[in-house]
Amino acid sequence: MAPLRMLWLALAIWGAIHPMYWFVTYMAETGTGLSGLIDAWYVNASTTGLTWDLTIAAVTLTAWILAECLGRRHWAGLIAIPATFCIGVSCGLPLYLFLRRAG
Repeated sequence: MAPLRMLWLALAIWGAIHPMYWFVTYMAETGTGLSGLIDAWYVNASTTGLTWDLTIAAVTLTAWILAECLGRRHWAGLIAIPATFCIGVSCGLPLYLFLRRAG
């Protein structure tokens, strides 16, 4: 496997584990679950801005993935869409780059 592909895979794994650790830690500390986590995303202007920044990045990444996967008929890349919205852009983007290089 090429070094750059290994980097994409390592970043996808890190992007899945690291943010999820903090999300789970927050939910365990507050006991509010997912709804409390989502409420925290809008607690002030700073977090709201960051939430929208990541949402726009996720939508942009999704449009790019769809355009390339439909054009190339490389369906494996579509796996990065649920990874982006269920975990985050920090996982979805490097995962897509890893899968894209495979095709």
